[in-house]
Amino acid sequence: MSTSTSPVLRRKSVPVRIGHVTVGGDAPIIVQSMTNTDTADAKATAEQTAALACAGSEVVRITVDREEAARAVPHVREILDKRGCNVPLVGDFHYIGHKLLTDFPECAETLDKYRINPGNVGHRAKRDSQFATMIEVALKYDKPVRIGVNWGSLDQDLVVRLMDENAALEEPKDAAEVTREALVLSALESSQRAEELGLGRDKIVLSCKVSDVQDLIAVYTDLAVRCDHALHLGLTEAGMGNKGIVSSTAALAVLLQQGIGDTIRISLTPEPGGDRTQEVIVAQEILQTTGLRAFTPQVIACPGCGRTTSTLFQELAEKIQRHVRSRMPEWGKKYIGVEDMSLAVMGCIVNGPGESKHADIGISLPGTGEDPAAPVFIDGKKTTTLRGANIAEKFHKIVDDYVETRYQRRV
Repeated sequence: MSTSTSPVLRRKSVPVRIGHVTVGGDAPIIVQSMTNTDTADAKATAEQTAALACAGSEVVRITVDREEAARAVPHVREILDKRGCNVPLVGDFHYIGHKLLTDFPECAETLDKYRINPGNVGHRAKRDSQFATMIEVALKYDKPVRIGVNWGSLDQDLVVRLMDENAALEEPKDAAEVTREALVLSALESSQRAEELGLGRDKIVLSCKVSDVQDLIAVYTDLAVRCDHALHLGLTEAGMGNKGIVSSTAALAVLLQQGIGDTIRISLTPEPGGDRTQEVIVAQEILQTTGLRAFTPQVIACPGCGRTTSTLFQELAEKIQRHVRSRMPEWGKKYIGVEDMSLAVMGCIVNGPGESKHADIGISLPGTGEDPAAPVFIDGKKTTTLRGANIAEKFHKIVDDYVETRYQRRV
């Protein structure tokens, strides 16, 4: 019963290999995340990395900010390998990346990619030499790099130069437009310099991150037409909770719908004591709801209204969503295409039966004053009616049986 969305025509980019994962070209848009542990604590970093990978992060970035962190990187990889977690690791370098990569060759060799911020690799002559050193290390160990420009650490020499040039124009642009140009130009000039040093385009990913939705859309729209590099999307410092989710979705959905973007990261501030994997789930949801990828069965549920005065259907929807997400790691290994399955959990008879018929499996409750009785629809046909206090558990069994009989097993 699932219907596919018309495919978005993606911008053509040069594919980049990061460990066993390909970013760009014809590869699917990849989900990334980043740890917030002290990388010097190899055990804690490996545990969080494994959790992010288990949640669906296909590449994980870790901070390499000092000698202790650089020394720990091989140990992080060793712990992950022992656990059977082969997720590629990206080293995030700032200020002294050139020194850490040269002083700790095991770190340089272990990492699958380096992130370089051209705004803080040094100033003037030092910037050029220190950037060159990092590129030379990447060449030595055959590693790709992400040249990641950031609004908050933009090369001020470049900004001043562009502002001076702009001031001399008969009709100067506004400061925000000049700053956006500085972001794009920093990425393009840095990538050109990397290529001059011998790094191929199949080893370069670009990003230009800002924290404002409209600025992000403008910057990437411009960047996308001025190069064919693979692009990493993300709204930096997106914020906490609903604000971070909504703003990231608003920005990335527009760009992704235009075919811009080869890999994404959602930079959520975790709630106190919150789960870091939330950023992975949000990234997956953005890609899945825009029809660009499928990760887990989608649960369609109505918002509720005066016709659904009990919380029964809400509890049922939450239990079913939790069930399919918990089962997906196993299902994904055993069955082909199960991530495209659609489920409907509806609260009353107005739209319930119709939505249930459109889903692969649907369940509809009668609404206000309901006696717990819920018709179940499979592939558009009513098959049974569930009653009693354990409707969720019975529906779980129906879903499990459907997956086992409907989807082809992997060889």
